[in-house]
Amino acid sequence: MHLIIKSSKKVLCTALEQIPRGHLIAAGSLVASLMVILALNPNQAPEANAEILAQELNQGWKTEEVTAENATAPNFLSVKNQSPLRTDSTTDFSFADVNNLVNADAIAQEAKPKTPALQQLTIKSGDNLSSVFARMGLNDRDIYELFDGNKNAKDLRNIAPGQKMEFLVDNQGKLQELKYFKNNLDSLKFTRNETGFTSQQTSLKPDVKRSFRQGTINSSLFLAGKQAGLPNTLTMELANIFGYDIDFAQDIQKGDSFKVMFEEQYLDSKKIGTGAILSAEFTNAGKIYRAVRYTNKEGITRYYAPDGKGLNKAFLRMPVDFARISSGFSLGRLHPVLNTIRAHKGTDYAAATGTPIRATGDGKVIFAGRKGGFGNCIVIQHGQGYETLYGHMSKFGKGVSTGTRVSQGQVIGYVGMTGLASGPHLHYEFHVNGQVRNPVTVDLPKSVGIAANEKDRFNAATQTLVAQLEDFKNSNLAMGESNTKSN
Repeated sequence: MHLIIKSSKKVLCTALEQIPRGHLIAAGSLVASLMVILALNPNQAPEANAEILAQELNQGWKTEEVTAENATAPNFLSVKNQSPLRTDSTTDFSFADVNNLVNADAIAQEAKPKTPALQQLTIKSGDNLSSVFARMGLNDRDIYELFDGNKNAKDLRNIAPGQKMEFLVDNQGKLQELKYFKNNLDSLKFTRNETGFTSQQTSLKPDVKRSFRQGTINSSLFLAGKQAGLPNTLTMELANIFGYDIDFAQDIQKGDSFKVMFEEQYLDSKKIGTGAILSAEFTNAGKIYRAVRYTNKEGITRYYAPDGKGLNKAFLRMPVDFARISSGFSLGRLHPVLNTIRAHKGTDYAAATGTPIRATGDGKVIFAGRKGGFGNCIVIQHGQGYETLYGHMSKFGKGVSTGTRVSQGQVIGYVGMTGLASGPHLHYEFHVNGQVRNPVTVDLPKSVGIAANEKDRFNAATQTLVAQLEDFKNSNLAMGESNTKSN
């Protein structure tokens, strides 16, 4: 009898291997149900309970018909035609056996090693390379391996908040691949090989489209630009373009207007950035100013009037964007700190600490350091008898020191209140042949316009920009009139 049971168990196990997992799970559930029935009805004949189980199995697995192809596989439906199931202690086959067989495949699947997947993270404020690697379970040794003999790895020292990185780490915790996204277009990929890491730089080329915005000023240029849908960076650039003729701290009036044509960058039909202003028009107090962007034969890009005259005078009128004049030029002003009558030989521009300060003209820094009541101060010599002074800075611009050559518009420092200052502001002075002049009213020397031998090239490049700005303006007005009539 024992040999018969042992043989039956072998046949049954072979049958279980041929049956789908879903069916095995169903069988396990039915066997469990039978055990419950036996426990609740101990006096009922085992043969009757086996008959009930067989009927349930037949109903659940009607598709498992024995055919010539599967005749060698035992049919589990035939359980009612075999010996009755035993529930006493002599039974070798149990529900645990079925359960173990059902779970065997799942356990085997879990035991298989998982394929490493790329993991992406975003650089946070205060992050450095060590903290970023630590978040991925890597350490400084991994950084050393990446940098060893790879010149491009130095770019990883310049990570900034908002940038993204992708890591591929294997099951042993070893870095296999790193991709550093500098911006939407430029990325740097490092891949492990037998000797270390190789690197590959990729630069995508975006699609460039031209867009148009216009607005009317009711309170400020910044607010008007925002209402017109003009990015903040372009509003500031617009002010810089016309800043040679218009003082945006004092000259702006209600009703002034602007029109701007600029570039927008797209990648896979998704906008990823804003390019430069191509042409613009600004109306101030009824006077119209126009500008076009042009790159000359030497590769220098500047803005000019449509007739080729230089817009960028030798000096900017304001060294700080969107600042407020808190104290003007005066030879008899009451000093706010010393409380004495003292000449104020410059103009104070009130702005938040950290606001960028720009050089108003090309030149050479002849002093950068502490200078009495001016605190952190820079003096620039521009040639032909012109000098400018910038005082009370919180700190100097990167790479700016005595002897440095700077270009017009370059950030040379940041607003602060070092020295004798009652609040954060920039003290700005303008000197001509050693004599102080009022920076707000002094006549600024003009820059040189387009050379005669380049005039034809200039006209060919810029006439289209002027025409397109006018076309954008007219089509936008026509659209507005159409919308108004239809409402």
